[in-house]
Amino acid sequence: MADFNKKSIVSITCPLGLAPFLEKELRDLRFEPVATRDTGVEIEASLNDCIMLNFWLRTAHRVHYLLAEDKISHPDKLRNWLKIFPFEEWIKDDGYFSVTSRIDHPTIENDQFANLIVKDSVVDRIRFKTDNRPDSGSDLDKAVLFLFWNRETARIFIDTSGESLSRRNYRSASVSAPMQETLASGIVQSTNWEPGQHFINPMTGGGTIAIEAVMLAMNRAPASLRNNFGFMHILGYDPEVYQAVRDEAKKAVKKDVGGKFIATDNDPQAIIAAKKNAQTAGVDHLIEFETCDVSETPVPEGKGVVVVNPPYGMRLGDDTDLRPLYKSIGDFMKSECAGKTGYVFTANNALSKKIGLRAKSRTTFFNTTLECRLLEYELYEGSKKS
Repeated sequence: MADFNKKSIVSITCPLGLAPFLEKELRDLRFEPVATRDTGVEIEASLNDCIMLNFWLRTAHRVHYLLAEDKISHPDKLRNWLKIFPFEEWIKDDGYFSVTSRIDHPTIENDQFANLIVKDSVVDRIRFKTDNRPDSGSDLDKAVLFLFWNRETARIFIDTSGESLSRRNYRSASVSAPMQETLASGIVQSTNWEPGQHFINPMTGGGTIAIEAVMLAMNRAPASLRNNFGFMHILGYDPEVYQAVRDEAKKAVKKDVGGKFIATDNDPQAIIAAKKNAQTAGVDHLIEFETCDVSETPVPEGKGVVVVNPPYGMRLGDDTDLRPLYKSIGDFMKSECAGKTGYVFTANNALSKKIGLRAKSRTTFFNTTLECRLLEYELYEGSKKS
């Protein structure tokens, strides 16, 4: 069986642009990064640590625990190398596993070929050692192996997450172009908002940004609604360790979140979806929803932020003139949000100029493959000079 207390390199992946936020999360959890790249961070940790990381990381997609690495030059050498690793100590001989990969090697034209090498090698090894063979396929709800193979090194990991951690399991109702939960959390963490202040989210869509903000204010673990992870399917897994993590997380939840959370949208169906998602997340009682235009969004007195995610106008066949919408966002911020900090998340630089405010900062994110900016605006009471 796997030793859940043994430390190894743990590679934690995240969407492009979120690595700085993931690194901060890890430091807050008292892990020291040993390497950071554009789409992830590496630390040293045990499998028991991975249980906690899967439960608490807000901007991560997957937590990969390194099993072995070596310099591998050819598919035949990859196959022979994998066959000497004791996979029978990690994967049930009558169980199920899947293989994912990221390949950049001159001998491989199709990643699926490399995946097949891994699958066959693991099955052959386990069958040789136990006289049984596990099933394999594409489902990610059981044991998952991940192969990273570049021109220099092959690394085989076990994926302790399974399904992506962005799937929080609260988004039961969808709207067009829903934002990924990890990106929404990164946006919230990028603002100067602090729990206890107001969080105002016009054009809320399915409510993901507002829900992520509430969960952060409550210190609610992002994976608290999930009931399946990759680590549960590794031989040696102790359910009591996982239960202890859940129990500690439940004790850490804060009921008093201080400021108001306001989410509005002019689309009644979007508000219905946002309410349903918030209800599934168990935070609907903390968010005030309203169907209205941006300009009619209620703004309470006191410190806080206004975060808007308008359409980008980049879909094929969509010729809607969005210039008036972006201008109305700027007008709303100038006239109704004095004393707060405004944020607009967009991939359209030309439209952002119609907001009519000077951005204090521009933070780069990626919404899938679209390069986006989170524009920050200081909304002064009166003139800046005064």
